[in-house]
Amino acid sequence: MGNLLYVIAVVLVIIWAISFLGGFYTGGIIHALLVIAVIAILLRLIRSGT
Repeated sequence: MGNLLYVIAVVLVIIWAISFLGGFYTGGIIHALLVIAVIAILLRLIRSGT
């Protein structure tokens, strides 16, 4: 489950970066998903450190 969440988070960050740098309009939902992705990555790093 943890690996799947990490993969989803990385995919969301990549989609956000492409839409941000490419100038595509994806709406405000992508920013909310980006925040969730960053939180998931941080939780993964914190849990793997202990």
